[in-house]
Amino acid sequence: MVQQEGGLTKKAVDYNINKLKEKGFIKRVGPDKGGHWLVLNLPEKK
Repeated sequence: MVQQEGGLTKKAVDYNINKLKEKGFIKRVGPDKGGHWLVLNLPEKK
């Protein structure tokens, strides 16, 4: 799981996923079980 790999809480992971969705960087494709995340846009590097 992402939270185990990154050393984050579930709440922190959910918060960051929501921020990425709001900014249009990712989109959920398929059902909750068996679906995946699609990367739409990558942020510009400064």
